[in-house]
Amino acid sequence: MKGFSKILRKTDTKKRLSVPIRFLKSLPPFKLGSHAVEFEATDEKGETWAFQCSTRKSGPYRKPVLTTGWVAFVKSKKLQIGDKVRFVKYRNRATATISYKVRAEKEIKIFGAIFYAPI
Repeated sequence: MKGFSKILRKTDTKKRLSVPIRFLKSLPPFKLGSHAVEFEATDEKGETWAFQCSTRKSGPYRKPVLTTGWVAFVKSKKLQIGDKVRFVKYRNRATATISYKVRAEKEIKIFGAIFYAPI
């Protein structure tokens, strides 16, 4: 199981989600010469979301971001700055199939302490 979680910033809620470069290893392989790969992730309600992860075409740093599908997910879940998102890659041991899960969590402040509740 591999993945990442991130507390959302302004750009993450308006345009694209910056993802850690280590997450690229968890994604399907990029086609030769391509700087983007598509994958699907299932949320807590069982809804499937199609995302595209792309990287810079040139330069020393790849800087992966989720673009296609990301803003629709943010709007559907009503995510805001400070909320959290989690992506996890699963491998079914019996069938060896790969799947991805996405989980959105709302930031909740209680007496100054911050908690996250799944949406």
